[in-house]
Amino acid sequence: MKKLFFLIIFTQIFLINMNLLSAGSLKVTAGDKKISKKFEYKKAYFAGGCFWCMEESFDKIDGVITTISGYSGGKLKNPTYQDVIYKDTGHVETIEIIYNPKKVNYEKLLDVFWKNIDPFDKYGQFCDKGKSYRSVIFFQDNDQKKIINKSKLNVEKKFGAKVVTLMWKFEKFYIAEDYHQDYYQNNFLRYLAYKKACQREEILKRIWN
Repeated sequence: MKKLFFLIIFTQIFLINMNLLSAGSLKVTAGDKKISKKFEYKKAYFAGGCFWCMEESFDKIDGVITTISGYSGGKLKNPTYQDVIYKDTGHVETIEIIYNPKKVNYEKLLDVFWKNIDPFDKYGQFCDKGKSYRSVIFFQDNDQKKIINKSKLNVEKKFGAKVVTLMWKFEKFYIAEDYHQDYYQNNFLRYLAYKKACQREEILKRIWN
């Protein structure tokens, strides 16, 4: 009798979830973060130095569903943080942005990216120096590549200086270790101390204001 009861309950739960999935309202995960599939979302990939800081910069933008820290641009499969930082794997600290194109477009995300990096530093970003901290914009198709080129030219005209931010064809994104995800929220005081020591906000104000 008990087996029959649990079988009925399981069947009901299964049917409810199937209905939610077909309706596009069931939650699915990206890394350890939940996103909704109520609409056709898109993804963008940016490297702007420390991925903790880049997550914070984009999470506050209306239309951004979630940001995920990871690695991109290198050849080593499934790299670890130690690989990327201490070995020459070619990867840079990157964030994957999952967004609703009905609320925010790619041009807006690019604008947010520029205003949260130093586009004239070829050695890294702020206090983080080295290949893995270079600023990079990853394009996924020719349309994005054209948008990025136009945006880059606008920045160069604004400052009268050459932008050294790299533009790479997107190939693969590897999700970083769990402790890196939402670091600015989960380790708030440590994060503030790090960002203050790097003078990130001061440098950004000096460049963009």
